Amino acid sequence: MEVNDNPDSGSPEVLYLKEPKIYPREVSGRYDRLRKLAVFVLLGLYYFLPWMTWGDQQAVLFDLPARRFHVLGLEFWPQDFIYLALLLICAGLTLFFFTALAGRLWCGYACPQTVWTEVFLWMERWVEGDRGKQMKLDKAPWSVNKLARKATKQFLWIAFALWTGFTFVGFFTPIRELGHSVLTLSLGGWELFWGLFYSLATYGNAGILRSQVCKYMCPYARFQSAMFDHDTLTISYDAKRGEPRGGRRKDDDPAALGLGDCISCTLCVQVCPTGIDIRDGLQYECIACAACIDVCDQVMDKMGYEPGLIRYTTENALEGKKTRILRPRILIYGSLLLVILSGIFFSFGNKIPLRADLIRDRNMLFRDVGNGLVENIYKLKLINQDSVTQSYRVTAPDFSDIEIIVFPQPVLEAGQVGEFALTLRAPADLGSGSIEVNILFESVDNPEISKLVDTRMLFPVDTGQ
Repeated sequence: MEVNDNPDSGSPEVLYLKEPKIYPREVSGRYDRLRKLAVFVLLGLYYFLPWMTWGDQQAVLFDLPARRFHVLGLEFWPQDFIYLALLLICAGLTLFFFTALAGRLWCGYACPQTVWTEVFLWMERWVEGDRGKQMKLDKAPWSVNKLARKATKQFLWIAFALWTGFTFVGFFTPIRELGHSVLTLSLGGWELFWGLFYSLATYGNAGILRSQVCKYMCPYARFQSAMFDHDTLTISYDAKRGEPRGGRRKDDDPAALGLGDCISCTLCVQVCPTGIDIRDGLQYECIACAACIDVCDQVMDKMGYEPGLIRYTTENALEGKKTRILRPRILIYGSLLLVILSGIFFSFGNKIPLRADLIRDRNMLFRDVGNGLVENIYKLKLINQDSVTQSYRVTAPDFSDIEIIVFPQPVLEAGQVGEFALTLRAPADLGSGSIEVNILFESVDNPEISKLVDTRMLFPVDTGQ
């Protein structure tokens, strides 16, 4: 801590203060069960998807050297980058939609920071005990027991972080090959770097920084208020019902004591992973985990009061006004999301597993080969995005006078990229200057796999002399 003596105040002024460690109290309830379900589902997908196979291929593999991305039987190429862009737009719109509808649901249940931090907290409680035991252990002098517990916790944290980093690299390198490389100590440099980097990031963010990432590093916490309005569902304390707060016995009548339903037990603060007091109102540090709702409902039940002193509600509802679920921003976000997703699914359904690109030879616009014939030369690039070998037929369906010569024969194995020399040969009097030609590429075995490419064939200019 750094201080600056202020002679006017007579006391030192604190400029920097170490962030105190937060010991979240364990809680149970319906929202806690939802969080745990989200943790098991999301981490299950993360850790087991790379080990699953789809056909003869790893179910999810981003093969960067081959520039091919396999996702549950679908294969994507760098030319399909538009799908990634659209999916990122959909992710953003989904975040905006659910934030405007029900606050920070993403942060409370699905954010990787929240999910991995929850697992690290489970390991810490398993080794060191509950909140009270952890605080007592940290204040106690070093002993064999303290050293053993701290070392065990660190071992579990580091092992879990390394497994996380290994799995991350397994999405980019076939995970079974990666496992063999680890066992034989033959990891490549980049695989080792990214595995250790992601392991360190997991350990640092979920084990050490925890809520500080949400409070100080996450940009979403800063601009979330722009998506909130008076009809957004947020976790709120009902001050009209709870105030004035104060302690009392279970059999006491709060009305006779001039008290509200809040008994000032502070359990809502103790269970908060970011250490805030929800009774102070909505704060950007709140990640909407709803732990305070679970514990407050338990206290209300023990006191014989109605649950819901802390609950999901809207600002309008707290003020006794009507809440509007369907409002302009919800309709706009939902409509845009529906349109883009519909476009993606339609495109997937009509996706042709063939790409064809023609590049004109710039060194020679056209060539007179005699006998009244003119040639245009191109470089042809074909990509077979199908799962079987394909042989292709190349024609100009609108021009019977145009001869197409492709060398070598366009036969490609599954996933193969091939480059060919393509020549268009036609009578010189077929056009003057240039004409538009449609080139059709189609599979010999499956004519439904076809691609039409437009180009212009150049001819000598007829001067009329």
